[in-house]
Amino acid sequence: MTIAIKYGFLEEDPVVDDHGRFIARGAGAVFVQRLFEIYPDAVLVGDQDRHCDSFEMRSLTSLDAESDLVINLDVLDSVSVFQTMHRHGAEPRILNLQWLHPSRYHHKVNFAAMALSFALFPTLCSGERTAAEVSEIVRRWTIHPLAHQARIGWFQPGIHDDLVQPHTDPEVPVVLYPAIHLTEAKQPKTFLAIVKEVAGRTPLRMEARLAERDLASVLAMRMSSPRWAQVTPLFGRTDEYWESLAHTTAFLATAREEAYGLEYLEALLAGAVGVLPAVSWAQGLVPATYPYLYADNDQAADMLAEVLGDPQAARKAADDSAGGSLSGWITQNHVGSVGDEALRDQIADWFPEAL
Repeated sequence: MTIAIKYGFLEEDPVVDDHGRFIARGAGAVFVQRLFEIYPDAVLVGDQDRHCDSFEMRSLTSLDAESDLVINLDVLDSVSVFQTMHRHGAEPRILNLQWLHPSRYHHKVNFAAMALSFALFPTLCSGERTAAEVSEIVRRWTIHPLAHQARIGWFQPGIHDDLVQPHTDPEVPVVLYPAIHLTEAKQPKTFLAIVKEVAGRTPLRMEARLAERDLASVLAMRMSSPRWAQVTPLFGRTDEYWESLAHTTAFLATAREEAYGLEYLEALLAGAVGVLPAVSWAQGLVPATYPYLYADNDQAADMLAEVLGDPQAARKAADDSAGGSLSGWITQNHVGSVGDEALRDQIADWFPEAL
């Protein structure tokens, strides 16, 4: 059996460049890379068959519908994947990997398409809250016989710490926009308003690294207009990303919802102090007494100003909330190897031949 990883069909930016390098960034790309680590002989589903840098690309029509397993991170089109692979009558093996929270969609057509996909194909979710949301979509948006047969599981992805570099505070504090997209769910306008408020109190530099389609947006130009702001493309190499995090003072999270929050955990692990909303998805990332959970925008501005004014004291307060070491708490409570094992075990349970 070949494991075929499908990702990027619903993205505007390419995931593989002309040289065959996997260039996607963000949480979805992290899951793809971890699947390749778990299944070294896996292939990436693309629009053509080609030899890439350290992996193979295969089109859907080149896969063996009788024996191969498609792990689809683009769950919205799993029914279409089935129809393509079922054209000669074989029963394709498809597994949904729901790494995003479904509430990012708003149109009834998308909810109906997701519900059908979740009901017809086993769905593995990144986190218990995402699994609960998937179950509710199936219940509300599809008929009972299909909803009754739905197989929905979840795992805690965790985080790997092998690329973390020693942290150094820059002379001018750096505030990171902790996302690669400017979608409404991330509330970038709220982020910018809070940072502007803080910039009037204390020196800072704001950095945002965005996907290609977001860089060309009006909002990106607006975000880059203050003299203290720097908006750039995504890094080409993973080590550049971690090197930048090692010189980041703080990040401000404004997202309404997150499936898990890998980017935030990476920044915290790298030594940045996170100012997070006091909501369930963020509270699940940090210790119960974490000091920088805000209730409203005014409190967020005050907390961010406090962190930038004395980063060492802020980092100590964060460490104290974790019993002495926030990075140690994160590696203990969000262990990537455990997440990888849980992912592999659930796939093997649903598809024993994938062992």
